Amino acid sequence: MAAVKPATPRSAAVLGLVFAALFVAALVTVNAVPHLDAPVSAYGAFYDGAGDTVVTAVAIYLVPLAGIAFLWFAVALRSVLDGLARTPSAMADGLNLLSGVLFVGLLFAGTAALATPVLLTTIGGGAPLDPEIARGLSALGYGLVFLFSVRGAGMFALTTTTLLRAAGVMPRGVAVVGYLLATWLLLTATDHPASLLVLPAWVVLVAVALLRHDRRVRREHPDPSPTPASAVLTPRSEP
Repeated sequence: MAAVKPATPRSAAVLGLVFAALFVAALVTVNAVPHLDAPVSAYGAFYDGAGDTVVTAVAIYLVPLAGIAFLWFAVALRSVLDGLARTPSAMADGLNLLSGVLFVGLLFAGTAALATPVLLTTIGGGAPLDPEIARGLSALGYGLVFLFSVRGAGMFALTTTTLLRAAGVMPRGVAVVGYLLATWLLLTATDHPASLLVLPAWVVLVAVALLRHDRRVRREHPDPSPTPASAVLTPRSEP
């Protein structure tokens, strides 16, 4: 059986940057949705008018694509870590991928709750929901994303920082910043989308560390120059 080729640090970094860009775009877009402290009249006007386009774009395109990009990033990152000849922390290694999947699952569920009033009218063909019901669904969506999904993201950031630090990929100073960002994700409790910008900031930090590690490895272990084809040709033996 052929050996599986691990992902490169460069590919993992690129996937992380793709996720960060999509996630920031989703947060900027969802900021147009009425916050929990908005009056009921704002919910009625939003879900019965121009807000349909905003929520539909977030629900159908941006958040799913960002979640898929995150899963690619998480798996590529684990492949890079598995390819390093280091002994990882058992707890950090076990919780790492699980917390990443938990983050994406709750992110999808929260976005679905937030988009339910729009999906009911645009796809289901139903009448607009009562503003109080739309407000309740928004509260459910905000709770799933900003109280629970973000905890999974914080645990993923915490365990990944630990694994990268143990593998020698992340310097001590960068790891300290990574731990601070992970702690913010674990402890913050707010419904403002700007608070989740900490996650893509952490991903960019990891991507930079991976690219620096990749450049250092390439400098220390350059690829051997390819052997000319004429050098590997041998005369055919006569029968």
